[in-house]
Formats: sequence, structure tokens, C-alpha cells
Amino acid sequence: MARGLGYIPILADAHQIPFVSGFTDIVTLNATIHHCDDMAKVLAEAARLVRPVGMLISDRDQQLTSMDFKGIFLWLSMDFKGISLWLWKFRLLVFRVMKRGAHSNQEQQDCMLATEIHAEYPGDGVTPELYYNTLEPMGFQVNLYPHNNNVGAPALQGNYGRAKFRWRLLQQLSGINPNSPEAAMSLMCVATKKN
Repeated sequence: MARGLGYIPILADAHQIPFVSGFTDIVTLNATIHHCDDMAKVLAEAARLVRPVGMLISDRDQQLTSMDFKGIFLWLSMDFKGISLWLWKFRLLVFRVMKRGAHSNQEQQDCMLATEIHAEYPGDGVTPELYYNTLEPMGFQVNLYPHNNNVGAPALQGNYGRAKFRWRLLQQLSGINPNSPEAAMSLMCVATKKN
């Protein structure tokens, strides 16, 4: 697809990108960080590429506070024994039948599951501290916008959108206010490198 648009695709490890520092105006990370072994290192590597007054935009990574389910839901999600293991496997079968996303065949499913390093269980995800602690020391002004993956640009004005019913229910049962910014499923970061 990149070649078709006139770009030269490069396959590289996101923890060690083979480009010189400060060479580009914009770097984007879309649903990337939570699939990497060291989220802070990947974020710092992407930020290293941005020149002064350039931007780094990161989005579609799960916000940790939105997934902090407690009680039975934590047990069901993390233990993967008995009925929870059956439900987990059944979910994949349903996705494959529906040809949803990267689940249409076993090979795609295996690849997708192998990369769910930080999104596999409740209690994992990105935090504001990840962005602030990584990017501010590198000279970035950090702005964060929580949202539920369904509002687009209005997220920049504080519109979180509404999460799907199942997420809202799990959050309510776990003591999380589903209308709070902490309950938003994703945390978008728009960071500008200072001059």
C-alpha cells in the first residue's frame, strides 16, 4: 500500500529505528505502542525523529485506567481457566467466522495475538505519565486527549464519545465512572517539540 502511494516502506524494529535524529516534521504512531515490549523506548525512538517545532501524534492505544476491571472480571480475564478460557477461545472463533479484522484465518489470528503484549489483560495500557515522563525531558509540549475511538476531531475539544455498552457495563461493575476521562478507551497524544 505504501509503495502504491509513492512511499518507500522500511521494515524495522520500533525500539531501534534506522533513521537519523530530527529529520522529520511529523511522526505518527497509530495503535502501536501497546504492541511493543518497551512502550517508553518506542515512544522515545519515535520522538527522536522529530525536528524542532515538529509534532509527534500517538493514538489508538488503550488507556490503562479504562481497563482496570476488578473482582470477577479481573479473574475471568486474567486467569484463563475453565469457562474464561473457553470464552476467550470462543471469541476468536466468532471473530474468524465474522472475518473481523486480523482474525480471518489462523495465521493472521496467531500473528495478532502474538503482538498483544500490553493489551492482552485488564490492567495494561498507556498512562499520561508515560507520555509526560518520556516526552517532556526530550523537549516536547505534551497534550493528551482521552476518547472512545468514535468521535474523530471532536476529541481535541474534550468530546470523549461513548464507549460500547459492554465496556461501559464492565466499567460500572468495576467502580469506574464510564463518563469520566479516565474511562475513555484510548489516549491520544499530540506533542510539539520546542524550538
